[in-house]
Amino acid sequence: MDPIDASLQASTPRGSYLPYPVSRLAARIVPQDLTTFKTRGISRVERELQQEMLEIQERYMQVIDAFNWNKVIYECHFGFEPVCGEIYHLYEVEGRRHLSMIAPEEWHQRWIGSFRLNADGRWQVEKTAPDFNIRHWVQTNLSS
Repeated sequence: MDPIDASLQASTPRGSYLPYPVSRLAARIVPQDLTTFKTRGISRVERELQQEMLEIQERYMQVIDAFNWNKVIYECHFGFEPVCGEIYHLYEVEGRRHLSMIAPEEWHQRWIGSFRLNADGRWQVEKTAPDFNIRHWVQTNLSS
């Protein structure tokens, strides 16, 4: 058996791989202080993850808003079948919501917003009235 190969295949670690010096003449091993490295890493990762959580939270709120707008529009009154790609207007007339083809400039009722029907059946918000907030509306209507 070759002595070089035998030392490479030994089951015990050789001196150069031990975590401590094997003789008094060996170089002194001083453990590094890693607290600054860890502190920098922790703060950087925490900032990045907090930013991701804020982005996810904002995206979640956008999805909830889209859901609520679609619910409001599909539950309102309209006497026609909307065409995909066209813009329709949501009004509040005598306490009820109505979807109409009439533009806000042509009909003097409380205008809530204008919406476009997508090919997948979702209503996309084009423009809303500045005094109407869907989140506030959902909170007030669901609590009562």
